[in-house]
Amino acid sequence: MTDALFLTSDDVSDLAGPGDYVEAVRDAYRQRGEGAPAEPRTKLVNDDPPGMLTTYAAVLPETGAMGGYMYGAGFGERDAWFMTPLFDAESGEPLALLDGASMNPYKTGAAGAVGTDVLARHDASSLAVIGSGAQARGQLRAIDTVRDLETVWVYSPTKEHREDFAGEMNKRLDASVAAVASSAAAVEDADIVVTATNASDPVFDGDHLEPGTHVTAMGQYDPEKRELDARTLERATYVLDLEARADTDAGSFIRAKEEGVVDDEDVHGELGDVIVNRIAGRESAEEITVFDSGGTAIETVAAAHMLYERASERGRGKSIDFAPASDALTGE
Repeated sequence: MTDALFLTSDDVSDLAGPGDYVEAVRDAYRQRGEGAPAEPRTKLVNDDPPGMLTTYAAVLPETGAMGGYMYGAGFGERDAWFMTPLFDAESGEPLALLDGASMNPYKTGAAGAVGTDVLARHDASSLAVIGSGAQARGQLRAIDTVRDLETVWVYSPTKEHREDFAGEMNKRLDASVAAVASSAAAVEDADIVVTATNASDPVFDGDHLEPGTHVTAMGQYDPEKRELDARTLERATYVLDLEARADTDAGSFIRAKEEGVVDDEDVHGELGDVIVNRIAGRESAEEITVFDSGGTAIETVAAAHMLYERASERGRGKSIDFAPASDALTGE
């Protein structure tokens, strides 16, 4: 039998801050830029009852870990459950099984922050957030570790939600955080724009972006999801977390391509390629850049392994046994 560690969300919730996630995820995408394998999500949809099962996977050779997410969402409970299996990349043995829900906004926010760090202007200090949920919190807190933010404007359709978000983030950050009444008001004069929504239609007008703006979009991981309009992609240098997503679930790019505004040549490359200097990131102060951060197992494995190591050091979690196939796969 092989021992592995089962870690609940409570076991790992206090083990790392936003900056820790950013550094782990940055190194993971550096490994991706050097050839680490990863695949985009696969989503299986059930109609009756409505729901979905989603998986994705990655191997991080230098970290010494591989695994990913498997999560079910919707169905009768209208909720979601995230499981993160983690394996040793050298032996293949199971290391841990994590309840992956609590780390999700932090590891996803970290990916957005790494994209922002390599694509936004170094002097960027104002940020617009479209969205006011858990993912918006994760994005903002992570980006605050890579840029010296002075002003943050937040918009979401429900006034109470955006005002509560602004009040909470004002207490957490040194920046001044204010709720505004429209996405146009948020985007105006922003150096960085973050979209953290589940929108099916564009959440701002691409003509409103000032030259030199960077956009991180993290809610368009479905062909029918479209946070960004065609005009934004037409004006921008477009970078993805995984290039394969451009044809599978990068909804804004897929729609802009259908409209004839962009084509495959307009995919600049992957985040990992920028990190290892295989391709250039931002090349001028006037350039508009987009990081399409739809979510991959690259950040998931990086975050899970970091939490696994820290939990092991602190004696967290519960040991569970797995039988190797040589013992259990007998057909008897």
